[in-house]
Amino acid sequence: MIKKENYNIPGAKGRGMLMDITYDTRHKDAPVVIFAHGFKGFKDWGTHNLVANYFAEHGFRYLKFNFSHNGTTADKPIDFVDLIAFGDNTFSIELEDLHDVIDFVCNGSAMPTVKSVFLIGHSMGGGISIIQTAEDSRVKKLVTMASISGFGNLWPKEAEEQWKLQGVMYMTNKRTGQEMPLKSTLLDDLRNNPGRLDILAKASQIKQPWLIVQGDEDTTVPLSHAKELAEANKHAKLSVIKGGDHTFGATHPYPKDTLPAELLDFCDQSIAFFKKK
Repeated sequence: MIKKENYNIPGAKGRGMLMDITYDTRHKDAPVVIFAHGFKGFKDWGTHNLVANYFAEHGFRYLKFNFSHNGTTADKPIDFVDLIAFGDNTFSIELEDLHDVIDFVCNGSAMPTVKSVFLIGHSMGGGISIIQTAEDSRVKKLVTMASISGFGNLWPKEAEEQWKLQGVMYMTNKRTGQEMPLKSTLLDDLRNNPGRLDILAKASQIKQPWLIVQGDEDTTVPLSHAKELAEANKHAKLSVIKGGDHTFGATHPYPKDTLPAELLDFCDQSIAFFKKK
């Protein structure tokens, strides 16, 4: 029987992070997969719950969470109602959040405790997961899903000068129509932590097994990013899914109860990778 447990733990600056763990009650001691969502993402987006169920059916505990400053709240977990928090977000904040989630799993807060975890990161969450894996030996294996190869790729370089002058830049959320604020503290974070926030440099330091998965029809994060990551770490395996877009066929909302073919392919590859001895 598939069961889901919900939690709310403190993240960066004490802000709460909603989290859920999906598992098969017959396998309570199954290995844990942690999923880190991307920019303008949240744990219950589109197909994320279907993916969680699929991993649980195949012998894993699947944990997904909302980053503390992703713009959602405990009362509105799928809506961007806290744009102040969204604007205050930084890459270092997300790294602190992910570290706190791994602490939660490995320190006995979740049932039952484990010593290591598997990590999946999508898009910007992929970049965060690469850095975390390079720094955290508790991450046993890493899968990146349409991951960026550099944080500066998230916005046009020519926008930075005006962004610094105004202190804030707005990015349109095409799905909701909202103008999402990004404070220039995001640029400050990159400038103040150039070594730690260099995704390709961190990629080269990863010793754990790593599967890089990318769709060949991704218009948000081009295939070149995956190739750069694979070039940075010769031990990583690159898998290109034919016809895969940035979300491997998923949408939000997602009206079906079965996974898109490209996303199912991603799940099957990831499960086989995690199970390989």
